[in-house]
Amino acid sequence: MADGGLSFPTSIGTSDETHIRLLGQDLAADLMGKVGFGELAYWLVAGRRPTPGETRVFEAVLVALADHGFTPTAIAARLTYLSAPESIQGALAAGLLGGGSRFLGVTEDCGRFLHETLRDAGPDPDYDAVALDAVRRAREGKRFVPGLGHPVHKTGDPRTPVLLRIAEEEGLKGPHLRLFEAIGRVHPQVLNRTLPLNGAGVCGAALADLGLPVDLLRGFALLARAAGLLGHLAEERRKPLGMDIYLTVDRNAVYEED
Repeated sequence: MADGGLSFPTSIGTSDETHIRLLGQDLAADLMGKVGFGELAYWLVAGRRPTPGETRVFEAVLVALADHGFTPTAIAARLTYLSAPESIQGALAAGLLGGGSRFLGVTEDCGRFLHETLRDAGPDPDYDAVALDAVRRAREGKRFVPGLGHPVHKTGDPRTPVLLRIAEEEGLKGPHLRLFEAIGRVHPQVLNRTLPLNGAGVCGAALADLGLPVDLLRGFALLARAAGLLGHLAEERRKPLGMDIYLTVDRNAVYEED
């Protein structure tokens, strides 16, 4: 019991003078050197240790989302580092704060869209029929279908078939991934054009099939991107580009009177 009769229960971790406990394990004796970081991240959120197959799918998602070049998140991190090189935490935070509905946030948006669609579909659904109805309702509501389309990979995101294959190999291609595939098949009937199933969307579907809370899926995208941003900052130290990015914008800025 804590001082004053109050208690603050947690099942995550605790420590005393000689030991650190994490998830019911002795950190030094049971986890260090024996559990990978991806496996631990899954365990921390799900409250159970993942199977080897679940770990493989989960870590494939983290790898898929780690970096996508000079996205706004990477540029924000580099420019913040340029402005405050003494604050690596500020630069990382600046990049992570940009994870929203257009970049990174699609992972959660797609997982949520699929989860809510399946919730209303009942048991043993006809995935193509459910997908067709979902795409039609989205279009009628003038909403985008999360996970459809990509600004760079116009004809196919290379991450999507690989993650689908890995999930299939591990017996973990569940209803969210199957519905996502169905959306890829049927959406041209509604939109009159063919869009690729993007990597962020397939990652959201895979995470949802792993049973992870859909409200936390963006957190996993940010976890993955933190590694990519740290890589950008390390490269910024070796081969600085932040000043060139800043000066390019500054020298081409056009002042206009309202």
